[in-house]
Amino acid sequence: MPFSTVDWPDRLTATLFVSGCPWRCHYCHNPHLQPRNTRVQWEDALSFLKSRQGLLDGVVFSGGEPLMEVELPSMVRAIRKLGFDIGLHTAGIYPDRLHAILPDLAWVGLDIKTLPERYDQLTGRAGSWTPVSSCLQQLREWARRTGQPYECRTTWSEDWLSQPKLLELAAMLKNEGVQTYAVQRFRSAPDREPVDRLLPQTEAVLNALFTSYTLR
Repeated sequence: MPFSTVDWPDRLTATLFVSGCPWRCHYCHNPHLQPRNTRVQWEDALSFLKSRQGLLDGVVFSGGEPLMEVELPSMVRAIRKLGFDIGLHTAGIYPDRLHAILPDLAWVGLDIKTLPERYDQLTGRAGSWTPVSSCLQQLREWARRTGQPYECRTTWSEDWLSQPKLLELAAMLKNEGVQTYAVQRFRSAPDREPVDRLLPQTEAVLNALFTSYTLR
Protein backbone atom coordinates (compact mmCIF):
# COMPACT_ATOMS: atom_id res chain seq x y z
CA MET A 1 0.00 0.00 0.00
CA PRO A 2 1.88 3.10 -1.20
CA PHE A 3 0.22 5.53 1.22
CA SER A 4 -1.63 4.88 4.48
CA THR A 5 -2.83 7.11 7.32
CA VAL A 6 -4.39 4.28 9.35
CA ASP A 7 -1.71 1.61 9.80
CA TRP A 8 0.41 3.64 12.25
CA PRO A 9 -1.42 6.23 14.38
CA ASP A 10 -0.58 9.82 13.39
CA ARG A 11 1.95 8.73 10.77
CA LEU A 12 1.90 8.74 6.96
CA THR A 13 3.33 5.40 5.91
CA ALA A 14 3.75 2.83 3.21
CA THR A 15 2.56 -0.63 4.28
CA LEU A 16 4.14 -3.90 3.19
CA PHE A 17 1.87 -6.93 3.58
CA VAL A 18 3.86 -10.11 4.17
CA SER A 19 2.03 -13.27 3.18
CA GLY A 20 1.73 -16.32 5.41
CA CYS A 21 0.04 -16.99 8.74
CA PRO A 22 -0.22 -20.22 10.77
CA TRP A 23 -3.54 -19.22 12.35
CA ARG A 24 -6.98 -19.43 10.78
CA CYS A 25 -9.13 -16.81 12.51
CA HIS A 26 -12.59 -17.03 11.00
CA TYR A 27 -13.00 -13.25 10.67
CA CYS A 28 -9.64 -12.59 8.93
CA HIS A 29 -9.82 -9.65 6.48
CA ASN A 30 -6.85 -10.93 4.51
CA PRO A 31 -7.42 -14.68 4.00
CA HIS A 32 -5.63 -14.40 0.65
CA LEU A 33 -2.49 -13.63 2.67
CA GLN A 34 -2.70 -16.77 4.82
CA PRO A 35 -0.79 -18.98 2.31
CA ARG A 36 2.80 -18.14 1.46
CA ASN A 37 2.99 -16.49 -1.96
CA THR A 38 4.65 -13.58 -3.70
CA ARG A 39 2.83 -10.79 -5.52
CA VAL A 40 5.39 -8.00 -5.21
CA GLN A 41 9.11 -8.60 -5.51
CA TRP A 42 11.19 -7.29 -2.62
CA GLU A 43 13.50 -5.42 -4.99
CA ASP A 44 10.50 -3.56 -6.46
CA ALA A 45 9.23 -2.62 -3.01
CA LEU A 46 12.65 -1.35 -1.99
CA SER A 47 12.94 0.68 -5.20
CA PHE A 48 9.56 2.29 -4.54
CA LEU A 49 10.58 3.21 -0.99
CA LYS A 50 13.78 4.82 -2.26
CA SER A 51 11.60 7.10 -4.38
CA ARG A 52 9.63 8.12 -1.27
CA GLN A 53 12.53 9.14 0.95
CA GLY A 54 11.62 12.36 2.72
CA LEU A 55 7.94 12.02 1.78
CA LEU A 56 6.80 9.32 4.23
CA ASP A 57 7.09 9.14 8.01
CA GLY A 58 7.69 5.41 8.12
CA VAL A 59 7.04 1.92 6.81
CA VAL A 60 4.75 -0.65 8.42
CA PHE A 61 5.11 -4.41 8.03
CA SER A 62 1.73 -6.12 8.22
CA GLY A 63 0.22 -9.35 6.97
CA GLY A 64 -0.63 -12.18 7.22
CA GLU A 65 1.87 -12.48 10.04
CA PRO A 66 5.03 -10.58 9.07
CA LEU A 67 7.20 -12.32 11.66
CA MET A 68 6.65 -15.53 9.70
CA GLU A 69 9.16 -14.16 7.16
CA VAL A 70 12.62 -15.33 8.23
CA GLU A 71 14.28 -12.55 6.20
CA LEU A 72 12.29 -9.82 7.97
CA PRO A 73 15.21 -8.57 10.12
CA SER A 74 17.37 -7.91 7.07
CA MET A 75 14.41 -6.31 5.26
CA VAL A 76 13.82 -3.99 8.21
CA ARG A 77 17.48 -3.01 8.35
CA ALA A 78 17.52 -2.25 4.62
CA ILE A 79 14.55 0.10 4.99
CA ARG A 80 15.99 1.76 8.08
CA LYS A 81 19.12 2.58 6.06
CA LEU A 82 16.85 4.63 3.80
CA GLY A 83 15.91 6.78 6.81
CA PHE A 84 12.47 5.35 7.57
CA ASP A 85 11.12 4.46 11.00
CA ILE A 86 9.65 0.95 11.12
CA GLY A 87 6.30 -0.14 12.55
CA LEU A 88 5.05 -3.70 12.92
CA HIS A 89 1.63 -5.33 13.06
CA THR A 90 1.75 -8.74 14.72
CA ALA A 91 -0.59 -11.28 16.24
CA GLY A 92 2.12 -12.26 18.72
CA ILE A 93 2.74 -15.72 17.29
CA TYR A 94 6.57 -15.66 17.33
CA PRO A 95 7.98 -14.19 20.56
CA ASP A 96 11.60 -15.12 19.77
CA ARG A 97 11.45 -13.39 16.41
CA LEU A 98 9.80 -10.34 17.97
CA HIS A 99 12.58 -10.18 20.56
CA ALA A 100 15.22 -10.22 17.83
CA ILE A 101 13.64 -7.41 15.82
CA LEU A 102 12.47 -5.07 18.61
CA PRO A 103 15.66 -2.95 18.68
CA ASP A 104 14.94 -1.90 15.07
CA LEU A 105 11.30 -0.94 15.62
CA ALA A 106 9.74 2.40 16.50
CA TRP A 107 6.16 1.20 17.07
CA VAL A 108 4.25 -2.10 17.39
CA GLY A 109 0.57 -2.90 17.07
CA LEU A 110 -0.21 -6.17 18.88
CA ASP A 111 -3.48 -7.97 18.17
CA ILE A 112 -5.20 -9.24 21.29
CA LYS A 113 -7.98 -11.29 19.82
CA THR A 114 -9.98 -12.45 22.82
CA LEU A 115 -9.73 -13.72 26.39
CA PRO A 116 -6.95 -16.29 26.96
CA GLU A 117 -9.31 -19.22 27.46
CA ARG A 118 -11.04 -18.48 24.13
CA TYR A 119 -7.93 -18.12 21.99
CA ASP A 120 -7.66 -21.66 20.66
CA GLN A 121 -11.25 -21.72 19.49
CA LEU A 122 -10.79 -18.46 17.59
CA THR A 123 -7.37 -19.15 16.04
CA GLY A 124 -7.89 -22.82 15.30
CA ARG A 125 -4.56 -23.68 16.94
CA ALA A 126 -3.83 -25.20 20.36
CA GLY A 127 -1.87 -23.20 22.90
CA SER A 128 -2.12 -19.98 20.94
CA TRP A 129 -2.41 -17.63 23.94
CA THR A 130 1.02 -18.60 25.32
CA PRO A 131 3.14 -16.84 22.67
CA VAL A 132 0.84 -13.81 22.69
CA SER A 133 1.30 -13.44 26.43
CA SER A 134 5.07 -13.62 25.99
CA CYS A 135 4.99 -10.93 23.29
CA LEU A 136 2.85 -8.69 25.47
CA GLN A 137 5.35 -8.93 28.31
CA GLN A 138 8.20 -8.16 25.92
CA LEU A 139 6.45 -5.05 24.65
CA ARG A 140 5.71 -3.81 28.14
CA GLU A 141 9.39 -4.13 29.08
CA TRP A 142 10.54 -2.65 25.74
CA ALA A 143 8.31 0.39 26.22
CA ARG A 144 9.49 0.85 29.80
CA ARG A 145 13.14 0.59 28.82
CA THR A 146 13.14 2.61 25.59
CA GLY A 147 10.07 4.81 25.73
CA GLN A 148 8.91 3.45 22.36
CA PRO A 149 5.12 3.16 21.98
CA TYR A 150 3.00 0.11 21.33
CA GLU A 151 -0.72 -0.45 20.94
CA CYS A 152 -2.92 -3.41 21.78
CA ARG A 153 -6.04 -3.76 19.69
CA THR A 154 -8.99 -6.11 19.45
CA THR A 155 -11.15 -6.76 16.41
CA TRP A 156 -14.57 -6.96 17.98
CA SER A 157 -17.99 -8.34 17.13
CA GLU A 158 -20.86 -9.39 19.38
CA ASP A 159 -20.84 -12.69 17.49
CA TRP A 160 -17.70 -13.86 19.30
CA LEU A 161 -17.10 -11.42 22.16
CA SER A 162 -19.92 -9.92 24.18
CA GLN A 163 -19.47 -6.44 25.58
CA PRO A 164 -19.08 -7.71 29.17
CA LYS A 165 -16.37 -10.10 27.92
CA LEU A 166 -14.71 -7.27 26.01
CA LEU A 167 -14.57 -5.25 29.23
CA GLU A 168 -13.15 -8.27 31.03
CA LEU A 169 -10.42 -8.47 28.38
CA ALA A 170 -9.75 -4.74 28.63
CA ALA A 171 -9.43 -4.92 32.41
CA MET A 172 -6.95 -7.77 32.06
CA LEU A 173 -4.84 -5.71 29.67
CA LYS A 174 -4.97 -2.73 31.98
CA ASN A 175 -3.66 -4.95 34.79
CA GLU A 176 -0.86 -6.05 32.44
CA GLY A 177 0.26 -2.44 32.10
CA VAL A 178 -1.27 -1.65 28.69
CA GLN A 179 -1.87 2.09 28.28
CA THR A 180 -2.94 2.34 24.62
CA TYR A 181 -5.86 0.24 23.40
CA ALA A 182 -8.03 0.24 20.30
CA VAL A 183 -11.25 -1.61 19.51
CA GLN A 184 -11.66 -2.27 15.81
CA ARG A 185 -15.27 -3.01 14.91
CA PHE A 186 -15.51 -6.04 12.66
CA ARG A 187 -16.22 -5.45 8.99
CA SER A 188 -17.15 -8.32 6.69
CA ALA A 189 -14.96 -6.64 4.06
CA PRO A 190 -12.61 -3.64 4.26
CA ASP A 191 -15.09 -1.44 2.35
CA ARG A 192 -18.14 -2.49 4.40
CA GLU A 193 -19.52 -0.56 7.33
CA PRO A 194 -19.40 -2.32 10.73
CA VAL A 195 -22.69 -3.60 12.07
CA ASP A 196 -22.22 -3.91 15.83
CA ARG A 197 -21.95 -0.83 18.03
CA LEU A 198 -20.60 -0.46 21.53
CA LEU A 199 -22.97 0.80 24.17
CA PRO A 200 -22.16 4.26 25.58
CA GLN A 201 -21.53 2.74 29.00
CA THR A 202 -19.04 0.27 27.49
CA GLU A 203 -17.20 3.10 25.76
CA ALA A 204 -17.13 5.07 29.01
CA VAL A 205 -15.46 2.21 30.87
CA LEU A 206 -12.90 1.71 28.10
CA ASN A 207 -12.08 5.43 28.06
CA ALA A 208 -11.56 5.37 31.82
CA LEU A 209 -9.31 2.29 31.76
CA PHE A 210 -6.63 3.49 29.34
CA THR A 211 -4.45 6.54 28.88
CA SER A 212 -5.35 6.37 25.18
CA TYR A 213 -8.42 4.54 23.85
CA THR A 214 -9.64 4.54 20.24
CA LEU A 215 -12.70 3.05 18.54
CA ARG A 216 -12.17 2.30 14.86
